[in-house]
Amino acid sequence: MRLLIVEDDPMIGESLREALRRQGFAADWVHDGQAADAVLASGERFDAVLLDLGLPRRSGIEVLKALRARGDSTPVVVLTARDALTDKVAGLDAGADDYLVKPFELDELLARLRAVTRRHGGRTATTLQVADLRLDPATREVSRAGRSILLSAREFALLEALLERPGAIVSRAQLEDRLYGWGEELESNAISVYMHQLRKKLGADLLHTVRGLGYYAGPEKGTAPMPAGPEKGSAA
Repeated sequence: MRLLIVEDDPMIGESLREALRRQGFAADWVHDGQAADAVLASGERFDAVLLDLGLPRRSGIEVLKALRARGDSTPVVVLTARDALTDKVAGLDAGADDYLVKPFELDELLARLRAVTRRHGGRTATTLQVADLRLDPATREVSRAGRSILLSAREFALLEALLERPGAIVSRAQLEDRLYGWGEELESNAISVYMHQLRKKLGADLLHTVRGLGYYAGPEKGTAPMPAGPEKGSAA
C-alpha cells in the first residue's frame, strides 16, 4: 500500500513515515498544504492520504475539498490534534473517510487504513483469497492450503496488490508505485525478482506473467485476462 503523509511537524512526519515503512508500506511525506495539493493534482497514485488539518500555505480542509472537487476518491484519514466536535464534523463533511485525533497508537491507524481501503475497494471480507492462497492484511499472515508461509515486507506488498484484484493484470509500473516511495532505490528487475521469490514460496500455478502487460493472480486462463484500468487517483 502506498501512502501520502501530509504533516508539517518534522518529528511527527519523519517518525510516522519510518514506522509505516517498517510495516511494509511505501510512504511519502510532504510538509505543507500547497505541496500536498500539487502532488495529489499531478495524477500520482496513492492508496490513501494521511492528512493533518493545521498546515502552512494551505489548510488540510482546503486540500481535502480540492481533492474531492477533482473527483478523486482516494481514501483520506485526517490525523490532527483538533478534537472538537465541530472540527470532526467539518473534516468528515469535507470528504474525509475517517478522523483520528493525535496522539494515536500505530495499531489503531493501521486498522483504520485497512478499513477505509477495504470499503473503497468494495470489499467486505477482511482477508484476501484466491483458491487456497490466503492473505490477512491485519495479521500480515500468508498461508496456502492451511500452511503458513513467511514473506518479506516487499513480497507481502506485491502479493497483496495482486490479490486485491484477482484475475486482473497489474502492470509493472503499478506494482513499482505500490512498493516504492520517493527516494527509495529501485532496481530495474526488482518486480521480476520478487515474483520469482513468491513463486518459489507459494507455487507458480496461481501467479502468472503476461508478457508486455504485467502480472495477475488466479488460476491460469485459456485467454489472458483484460488489463486492469488505471487505479484510483492515477492518470489515465
